[in-house]
Amino acid sequence: MHPRIATLAPMKNAKRLFLAVLALVTLSAAGLGVVGVELSSHPHQPSALGNPKPLTDVLAVLNEPGPVDLETITSADWAVERSGLINLNHPTAKAAGLTAENEPIQVFFHALRHPTKGLFIIDTGVESALRNAPEKAAVSGIVSSALKLEETLKVREPLGEWLAKQSQPLAGVFLTHLHMDHILGMRDVPAGTPVYSGPGETSPRAFLNVLIKPVTDRSLEGKAPLSEWPYRPETSGPFEGAVDIFGDGSVWALWVPGHTPGSTAYLVRSTKGPVLLMGDASHTRWGWEHDVEPGTFTADAPRGVESFKKLRAFAQAHPQVEVRMGHQH
Repeated sequence: MHPRIATLAPMKNAKRLFLAVLALVTLSAAGLGVVGVELSSHPHQPSALGNPKPLTDVLAVLNEPGPVDLETITSADWAVERSGLINLNHPTAKAAGLTAENEPIQVFFHALRHPTKGLFIIDTGVESALRNAPEKAAVSGIVSSALKLEETLKVREPLGEWLAKQSQPLAGVFLTHLHMDHILGMRDVPAGTPVYSGPGETSPRAFLNVLIKPVTDRSLEGKAPLSEWPYRPETSGPFEGAVDIFGDGSVWALWVPGHTPGSTAYLVRSTKGPVLLMGDASHTRWGWEHDVEPGTFTADAPRGVESFKKLRAFAQAHPQVEVRMGHQH
């Protein structure tokens, strides 16, 4: 989710200040012939982990318990404008009378304990400083004020606090995408920990990134380069590409672009059965259950709809798979 900050700020003074800064940035960039700025300057590289394979390789054992212990942790509760999470112009949403008021959501991270590879997390929740020292957090200042974080976001379990209770070190971070609500725990990740994402996550350019980029870069500062999953475009598979992360069919990265260029869902063969972690290819339970794709937070809406429909088709074809949305249980 890439919050349209101005629309999420009921606090009038913060909203006016934000809009004024954004207007100046836009006018200055337009005068220079600049088409926005990239989302992040953090380095990226091809991933040495994972092999692109047809997802059909895992279907034969999808009914069998897998080797991975999976835990989903609610790091924070939040509320953001529904029009970003759900396409309110969709006929089903209109018939249901949905409006653009705030929708309660959660900020998650998911822990994967592989019997031989170690402990990994998918996304990062929020950092400890966001609760303990907000002025020192990666998201602060005008962005924090415009989002009204002090009033709308309640930290429940920061990543650093959770990591301190674990008996094994963190072996890696798998990101669904690079939007700030999915990397706000990165500063609690130990330096040198490998970080993985889909391709092209740092490259999208937009005027709004003048404000978002500092948050993204502060979150990633001092961390390992982003290692990008080696997706191989498929025409016959259920998704645009799939990567067998550990080579044993236990965890798969699935390319579901649209929300962002490298948006990635993860299929985990857990000890309790297969689980599909969608990231923001679908934010809410209502949207998923009513076949309504995400709204304005998605960068490429047509491609996002394609990925959303592919995920739904996969889930319908394999009802034994538990589905976990990006921001709601």
